[in-house]
Amino acid sequence: MYVLYHGWRSSASRRVRLCLAEKGLAFESRIIDLTKMEHHSPAFLKLNPNGVIPLLILEDGRSLYESGTICEYLDETHRDPPLRPDDAFQRAEMRNWIRHVDGLIGNLIIFNWAHSMAKVATQWSDAELAEKLKNVPSKERREAWLRTARKPYTDEERQEARDKLRIGLLDRMEAMLAEGTWLLGARYSIADIAAVPFIKRIDEEISPDEMTAARHPRVHAWWQAIQARPAFAVANIGPFTGS
Repeated sequence: MYVLYHGWRSSASRRVRLCLAEKGLAFESRIIDLTKMEHHSPAFLKLNPNGVIPLLILEDGRSLYESGTICEYLDETHRDPPLRPDDAFQRAEMRNWIRHVDGLIGNLIIFNWAHSMAKVATQWSDAELAEKLKNVPSKERREAWLRTARKPYTDEERQEARDKLRIGLLDRMEAMLAEGTWLLGARYSIADIAAVPFIKRIDEEISPDEMTAARHPRVHAWWQAIQARPAFAVANIGPFTGS
């Protein structure tokens, strides 16, 4: 059985759980507490030197990280139902879309980390913060922790992030969905899965007014279709906020 190190609210973890659910694959769940920085512990860094979740341990003990890579691996090794286009060019388009969405993650962090992460990080002393940041491999993540702990994002920065998510994600999806029900046409794919955690947060808190049929009708219809898929409930894509 697969072993998945993940977090229920982690955007990348939600992608992998969706893929596993679509494939009907069971896994042993191991929750990583991001607020305790368990993903930067020496034991976890031995499994994933990037210090991020999700991390999938294969049945032979080898490990995979990066959600897009994990999803492609699962689709290649468990082909029913297929989650990638048959056409090589469309598969390349799928990978470019995933990279594009991943490039917007900083805009999502501005909102996501304002919840449980900020509540914890603001309590650390300067010495505690400095010590914890030593174990964070990524410069971008160190900067995000520092901002969360000491310099909360301003209203202007939050609005700028909303605008980037609208233009870079919602407007682009609206155009892509003119070709069919799903982002790459007729077949639901990893391209759709890549967008789900972002759309969930936009609809839930960040810009729910943009998710209406009046503002983004194709994205609105796509989101209704996503939530109706049985795998969505199985993957437990629940509310981000709350206890």
